[in-house]
Amino acid sequence: MFDVKASEGKLVVLALAIGVAEQDDFANIPDLQDTAQAQQPTNQEPPPEKRGNKPVNSPKGRPPDADGHSSVTDLANSLTGDMVMLSPGSEDDDGEGPISEKLGRIQFSIGYSFQNTTLTVKVLRGQELPAKDFSGTSDPFVKIYLLPDKKHKLETKVKRKNLNPHWNETFLFEGFPYEKVRERTLYLQVLDYDRFSRNDPIGEVSIPLNKVELGQIKTFWKELKPCSDGSGRRGDLLLSLCYNPSANTITVNIIKARNLKAMDIGGTSDPYVKVWLMHKDKRVEKKKTVTMKRCLNPIFNESFPFEVPAHVLRETTIIITVMDKDRLSRNDVIGKIYLSWKSGPGEVKHWKDMLARPRTNVAQWHALKA
Repeated sequence: MFDVKASEGKLVVLALAIGVAEQDDFANIPDLQDTAQAQQPTNQEPPPEKRGNKPVNSPKGRPPDADGHSSVTDLANSLTGDMVMLSPGSEDDDGEGPISEKLGRIQFSIGYSFQNTTLTVKVLRGQELPAKDFSGTSDPFVKIYLLPDKKHKLETKVKRKNLNPHWNETFLFEGFPYEKVRERTLYLQVLDYDRFSRNDPIGEVSIPLNKVELGQIKTFWKELKPCSDGSGRRGDLLLSLCYNPSANTITVNIIKARNLKAMDIGGTSDPYVKVWLMHKDKRVEKKKTVTMKRCLNPIFNESFPFEVPAHVLRETTIIITVMDKDRLSRNDVIGKIYLSWKSGPGEVKHWKDMLARPRTNVAQWHALKA
């Protein structure tokens, strides 16, 4: 058994009592032991400059009814513009391909002391992380594992409301023979801390240590990838927005979803969609679609108009929640989308495109988030 220490600046704190991680803590970690040999050596960069700041802890649409439901066909006949399909990354993309959400990147360094038989991992900083919270930001932290060991982990401190966090935290794995180190894979998982529910995975990075020259400290920039076990994937939703400045309305068209996460024991879901109109932090109006039974690729084709005066547009948020209907227990949340001028990059782009194309249905795929 090797010793583990965590240090901040010159302060070294003994971290032997890591304990066995809770099930939720390592349920999202892939088994990379068999695939480590297949990965290629990683490009390296010179070590970054030292920073003075200390880390802070871390089918069919529903017919019109009294609730305001109407079909997409009726909506299309009432508008002068055509449907415009956009994707988060390109004005000209037809939006039908899989969504490749940018997850940001992380900088870290690795080194090994043969004299002290100590592996040093330093988590430096993150950059351009996606917003996971309603406020348009995230509270990121990093979990560090040496796979295939999933029972023990180290964590950085949480950086509150920060999409470009600086951690600058050093972790020492002491009494760790070099031969054993080369059998391990360094796995870093970036998560968004949530006080009231399960932390939301942002992305991951893994490096087989037998592919790294450990004699001296090497610094890396790595793009974050979706979690290998799919824990970060909840499916995608195609919807369109139409802003009518004359009528002071925004019409939300819930078109279809694909690859929804199965929430039921039978490996499927009974999805429906809730649409909330929010003014600042207050709920103004709610509408919802019909429930599609046992379907992970449902077609809804339902439209919902909301009255939104021009002077409150900047304080307006539309929250779209894909739910799994459950007859015997509480309905489960599959994923959410927050649409406003201050949400994530893809959501903000859709909002701005809607305003730039009045009286036009502007459609875009969105990746569902926790």
